[in-house]
Amino acid sequence: MAAVLESVRALFAETFTIDAENAGDVVARERLLDRAMGEGRFGKSSEKLRFGRLPAEGLALVARDPEHRVIGTVRLWHIAAGVGGDGEAVPALLLGPLAVCPENAGRGIGGALIRAALREARDRGHGAVFLVGDPGYYQRFGFFAENAGHFVMPAPFERHRFLALELREGWLEGGAGMLVANGTRLSSLGRQDRMAM
Repeated sequence: MAAVLESVRALFAETFTIDAENAGDVVARERLLDRAMGEGRFGKSSEKLRFGRLPAEGLALVARDPEHRVIGTVRLWHIAAGVGGDGEAVPALLLGPLAVCPENAGRGIGGALIRAALREARDRGHGAVFLVGDPGYYQRFGFFAENAGHFVMPAPFERHRFLALELREGWLEGGAGMLVANGTRLSSLGRQDRMAM
């Protein structure tokens, strides 16, 4: 992960850096999400897959301004995407939430976070990423509704906003069914570990 983050840091060093999220970022991240997305974020279909889970290892990133304040966030989460042609669950990731402080919008921070997260996911051997979002924004990163066509979310969702990207060609081929959370549960951590989240 260090090489990926260093290349992103060098590119944007004058205005912001992309870094791994740490325990000290939790409060700032939650405040950022409240400001950027509002209370309605907890009712989204993707939240049902994230609730009570930890993000995938190494795939929780933040953008920091020159004073090291958190100005952007993205996380990826383990899911099982239905079943594949072999009858086994298809391991994948769910991207979100992605958010940037409103006063820093339009500076390329969201795109930099997505590119860094996808590069890291690919380097860690993950095969596909799903999300629910604006197709006009996410298509530039390779996310398309056609890739998610045989899959469904566990709650009401807008089909045209349900997108997927294959990090490995053919990863989703023959797969179909419901997305199910399968990452580490918060409840499986000790009290000290939960407090660090």
